[in-house]
Amino acid sequence: MGKTFAEKVLGKAAGYAVKAGDVVTVEPHFCMSHDNAAPIARTFKKIGVPKVWKPDHIVFILDHAIPAPTDEHAQNHKEIREFSAAQGIKHFYDVTSKGGVCHQKMCEEGFALPGLVMIGSDSHTCTYGAYGAFSTGIGRSEMAAAWATGKIWFRVPESIKITLTGSFQKGVSAKDLILKIIGDIKADGADYMSVEFHGPGIHAMSLAERMTLCNMGIEMGAKNAVCPPDDKVLADIQGKEKTKDWEALWADDDAAYAKELAYDLGTLVPCVAKPHTVDNYASIDEVKDTPIHQAFLGSCTNARIEDLRLAAAILKGKQVAVRTIVIPASWVVYRQAMKEGLIDVFLDAGCVLTNPGCGPCMGNHEGILAPGEACISTANRNFKGRMGNKESFIYLASPMTVAASALTGKISDPREVL
Repeated sequence: MGKTFAEKVLGKAAGYAVKAGDVVTVEPHFCMSHDNAAPIARTFKKIGVPKVWKPDHIVFILDHAIPAPTDEHAQNHKEIREFSAAQGIKHFYDVTSKGGVCHQKMCEEGFALPGLVMIGSDSHTCTYGAYGAFSTGIGRSEMAAAWATGKIWFRVPESIKITLTGSFQKGVSAKDLILKIIGDIKADGADYMSVEFHGPGIHAMSLAERMTLCNMGIEMGAKNAVCPPDDKVLADIQGKEKTKDWEALWADDDAAYAKELAYDLGTLVPCVAKPHTVDNYASIDEVKDTPIHQAFLGSCTNARIEDLRLAAAILKGKQVAVRTIVIPASWVVYRQAMKEGLIDVFLDAGCVLTNPGCGPCMGNHEGILAPGEACISTANRNFKGRMGNKESFIYLASPMTVAASALTGKISDPREVL
């Protein structure tokens, strides 16, 4: 019997053959933390180890509340800067024009690589599976222990195989696909499992689309989500790899899976996740004309240059009907959007642009909702209170659906304006 991706990667890291259900202790290749590095540092100090295990394998990226919107956030950032300097953390992305959303930067900067075991103190660390990495989010105490020991244990997860065929129709994207999958198998349908994307449909997708799929793996309970490290991945990482230890690994053809699913991309339609759960799926026809007060184009799920292009194509030459906040995923994306004239398109349409970061996705600033307000968002979560107010409502959708809805002030079908 062949091996799944998770069995291969964790077996290589452990140094011996493993199977689903085994418990292994491995050394992670990179450990990522964002603004929560401050409380993790406090826990680390309590452990009593003077120095972190490998300072060049630890990455800090400030993104959740930047620039600091409160004195509490400012103090948090100050502690991270002091800890980073004291520990000699080489890879520290402060509040500068070199930063952005942590998951975007990890991929842009060459940390996300095939066959690596990567951990982050953020649940959407599973994004790096788009590059063929085994990447997963862990808790703060776990991360402090990893900094101290250079070790982390896993139960080798069972795997789900999702085979994709066909091509998206006009107005449909990877965000619609992942919302459909989560709606089908529900928020706990892949609990502690490795989700593998297979088939010609995934090979046809861009890395940006694959990042959207893997990013939301956690929203169905997955330990990790992963795409094949094909030629698109190898071309993208060339020359920017932060380590030479990577290896393009993929599941064997005869690997055993706990569950197998298949989707024909051509059958999908634009959709949303209705409040207040990500698995509350609805096709666009079911929610069309629902009033909204805000549209948000951003987050680690859908704020890459490809996403901005899709939204700008809909907004060009038109005016938004509700406040529309656009936050590029990084300054690299922001600069590219400037070069392509997309920033002017957004500004001319009446959108507000802010610096790259998480912004309202975590309800920290730059777009908090008022009681009773509804927002259509390209983010990955619509839990009650997620955007700062427990009496508000969040609908998750693709960049095209968000842009189309911004024009009308109500949830709209992007196929009607394309």
